[in-house]
Order: sequence, then structure tokens, then C-alpha cells
Amino acid sequence: QCLTMDAIESQILRHLSSSADASLNTYAFSQSLPAEYGVSHAAVLGCAKSLAADSYVITKSNKISYFQLTPEGTNIAKDGSQEAKCWKAIKAAGESGLDKKGLEAAVGSAVAKVGMGNCMKAKWITKNGDRLVSAVEGVTDAVQEQLNLVLAAEEDTNGSVLPAKDFTLLKKRKLVKAVDRTSYDITRGPSYALERKKKAADLTKEMLDSGAWETTEFKPYNFATVGEKVGGGYLHPLLKVRAEFRKILMQMGFEEMPTNKWVESSFWNFDTLFQPQSHPARDAHDTFFIKDPAQTVSVPEEYYKRVVKMHEEGGSGSIGYRYNFKEGDARKNLLRTHTTAVSSQMLYKLANQPGGFTPQRYFSIDRVFRNESMDATHLCEFHQVEGLVADYDLSLGDLIGTIETFFKKIGITQLRFKPAFNPYTEPSMEIFGYHPDLKKWTEIGNSGMFRPEMLAPMGLPSNVRVIAWGLSLERPTMIKYRIKNIRDLFGHKVELARTKTAPVCRFD
Repeated sequence: QCLTMDAIESQILRHLSSSADASLNTYAFSQSLPAEYGVSHAAVLGCAKSLAADSYVITKSNKISYFQLTPEGTNIAKDGSQEAKCWKAIKAAGESGLDKKGLEAAVGSAVAKVGMGNCMKAKWITKNGDRLVSAVEGVTDAVQEQLNLVLAAEEDTNGSVLPAKDFTLLKKRKLVKAVDRTSYDITRGPSYALERKKKAADLTKEMLDSGAWETTEFKPYNFATVGEKVGGGYLHPLLKVRAEFRKILMQMGFEEMPTNKWVESSFWNFDTLFQPQSHPARDAHDTFFIKDPAQTVSVPEEYYKRVVKMHEEGGSGSIGYRYNFKEGDARKNLLRTHTTAVSSQMLYKLANQPGGFTPQRYFSIDRVFRNESMDATHLCEFHQVEGLVADYDLSLGDLIGTIETFFKKIGITQLRFKPAFNPYTEPSMEIFGYHPDLKKWTEIGNSGMFRPEMLAPMGLPSNVRVIAWGLSLERPTMIKYRIKNIRDLFGHKVELARTKTAPVCRFD
């Protein structure tokens, strides 16, 4: 039956009770206990440290180094070394000796591999053609004798039974290993008593009610100790960059748009942006359409009619697309493909608010969805950063100036603009930034001025212009945190430890 910790403590205190000068060594004490008690040296060490913490005993560290036979060394101490076995097999074969295959058959390939070379080195055998023959009448198996000397010696002193060079050779052959053992010499402490009285760790309600706290002995409190670190949530790198972008845009005077509605109608996502119903982006290969509910229940009726007329007949200097607008396609629900669907709603409200239009700056940073093939740089969902300014008589120069101000604040100072095409902006520009790590220009965003065909049906004054730009949140985050694969940043394969250890994002 195994001894409990309390029983081991009791045995230690009883051993020290014999005299004021009594002492014991934890290792010797653990070895003196009957094997059936199942008491390890580690258990005795734990009890000694516990008693020392309450000053029942005083401990003094006692470290020794000794040698211990490995399993292979133990076998050699019993049965002899590989070289001795090889020599015996060759000697037994007589004057003709053995060839290599014969030796392997006699003693085994593992023994022959080690023993044959050692026999040759000791000049116990010689080669006669392809045969191995004995060169001596008898041998002394020194390795077996050395291992038995180590085995027979006391652990505390077995390091002195052989010269250091012999131990070096034995360690090189992995027949012995050096072991360090720390034990404690124990003597009585200032609070020594034959029976240990446990000190209370906490003041409880029951102690206060009964008055027992007055006579209870408590463990000393360490009021200077640092408490355990409190665990908590950690912001994902995307959220850290998003928070920094929000701060920058708000400093520039932008107001955040409500983008908490991921499902939009095709009317707001495409039609209000003057994107034709035959556009490839509206195909199921590029957009996630909702099965249930498949259609939206309402759109602003008068605004809807003006949008339909703009598509079919044109206006504001445009001839439109000249096709039959389908209400069923406009009412289809989908996962929004861009946050510009929210921008169009905000501009419509801005045009029709009480008191009429007032200049405004809006931004949004939220998730959008595209039915795309996923690879190291593309996912079917990502985060879009979008900003727009609505004011009177804005120009392309205002757009370039606003974009340069924003990107400068996030650390991208070298920009280039390239003409491009977008269904709902004209003129349109792709934004390129110089990547210092890749040492090349890379596309980082898109921009343009909303077309009159988009703004006129909303009811905005004819001289109001809206400049806008957009970029993904993932690309600058990957550049900032040196992440090469987008799936290591966002999605189910993300390593949670990376989220915990990701540094705070700062753009200078």
C-alpha cells in the first residue's frame, strides 16, 4: 500500500525526533522505505520542501554525479562485449576461421558490425584473404570487467573506480551515461514539531461566524506578489488594421456608414450603380444569390422608376443601355459583392433628407462576398475599405489629393494612377503603390467619380459630384504583418496562436 504525503511527512518528523542534531538525506530515506510502499525520491523531495516552507525543517542541497549503465551496457556486463563474442566465434572455427557472412551468421549482424572492427583494432584477429582468423590464444574482455566494476560500486563513488579515459570510451560507445542527482540533507527547523499542524490559507465566512479565526494559524500573506496573468480575448490582425484605418479616416473628417447588413437586393447592389442587368458580375459564377428569401419585399417606388428609366432610356447626357429592365432580376437577394451597395443607399438618403443635400464624407470597412476560386491571395469573402466624398463641383484633382492624403497616413507615399473602366464611375483610375519589400509597383485599390447616370435618379443637384475609392483590408494587413498566404490571415486555417501574439498595428 502506497504511503500518502501526510504519512511521508510524519515519517520524516518522527525520524528527526530522536535528537536535536538528528538529520536525514532524502535519497537515502526514500531507498530505506520498503518497496511495497511505492515511495519515490521525488515524493520525499516534495514533502521536504513543503515542511521547509513552514519552517518545520531546514534543507541543504546535496548534488552528486555518478555513472549509470545503459540497457546495452547492462547486457554487455552480463553476456560480454561484441568484440569478445566475435573473437570466440572465430576462435571456435579453427585455423580456417570465418568469412564476414559466416561471422554474421554466428553472432548476428549487429554484434559483428561493432565487434569485428574492435577485434581488428585490438589485434585479436587478422585477415587471411577473405577469411578472419584468430591472432591470439586468449583475450581479456576489459569492457565487460569495467562495466561490472561500475555496477558493483556505490553510486556515490562509482565515478572513481575507472580512469577518466575509460569512462570517455564507455560513454562514446553509449554503454554508460552520466547522471546528476540532487537530494537534500534535512535537519530540524525553528518551528519543528512531531506533528505538523496545517496552516489555513484563506479566511472563510465560517471562521468569522464561529470565531475560529482568532485561534487559527494562517499562512503568511505576500502582499507584494504579482497576481496570475488574466487571460482574455485578442484582436485579430485584420481588426487591428481596421481599427487603425477607422481612426485615420475619422481624423480626416469621414463618418462611418452602417454596413451590418450583409444581404442586399440586386437593386441596391447593381441597378442603382447603373450596372446593366446583363453584366457578367451579376452571373451566378461571380455572385452568391440567396435561395430563401430569394427576393426583397420592397424598394423605394419613385426612385425605382427613375433607375429603370435611366437604364432603358438614359438621361443626364446618357442614352442608357437600351434594354428591357426586369423587375425580377432587380429584386433578387444576394450576399453583397461590395460595400458600394451601402454607399448608394446613403447617397439616396443624403439627397432626400429634410432640408436637402449637404456635403458629406462617408467611409465603411466591412465584409463582402465574391464567388471566386480560392488561392494564396484570393478568398470568396474579404473586407473592403471604401471612402467617398459628396460635394459641389469636385474634380479629379480632389480625388487624387484625398487618395494621396489617406495612403500617406498608412505609410504608402509613392503612388501612381492608371486609367481604368468601372461601370459606375467615370473617369476611373486604378491605384498603384510601390512595395519596398517586393521592390515593384503593385495594385492597391480602385477609384473614380460616380457617373451622372447613378447620381441623377437619386435626386442630387446637378452640380454635385461624388468621388470614391476602395481597397481590400487584407492586402495592406498582409504587407504589414509579412503574411504571404491569405489563408494564414483569414478563414478556418488561421493559427489561433498567431492572433494572440500579433503585434499592435501602427501606421506612421
